[in-house]
Amino acid sequence: MSLGFIRPYAAIEYKLLVSVAILAMGTLYSGVSASRSNESLAEIKQAIIRDSIASYSGNCACPFNSAKNGSSCGRRSAYSRAGGYSVICYPNDVTDEMVRNYKKRKTS
Repeated sequence: MSLGFIRPYAAIEYKLLVSVAILAMGTLYSGVSASRSNESLAEIKQAIIRDSIASYSGNCACPFNSAKNGSSCGRRSAYSRAGGYSVICYPNDVTDEMVRNYKKRKTS
C-alpha cells in the first residue's frame, strides 16, 4: 500500500504509528502479566496460610479466629503465644522459601 500520494512522509508516519501501537500493546501486556503473577503469589500465600491454620488442632490458631464461646482469640491465639505452635496467619509471615516449597509440592 503506497501512501506517497497523500504526503511525502506519510509512509514514515504510518510506520511510526504502527511501531508506537505495537510498543504500547507490549507494555500493556507486560503490565497484565505482572499483575497476574502478583495475584498468583497472593493466592499461594493464602493457600499456605489456610494450610497452616487447618493443621492447628484448636480453635485459636490466629488472633482473628473465634474461640468456642464466639469471642475473638486475640492474644490467646497460638500465633500470639511465645514458644507455642508456630502458625502462619498473615501474608507477611510467608517466606520466599515457603513459596518455593509450595510450588515444588504442587508441580511434583
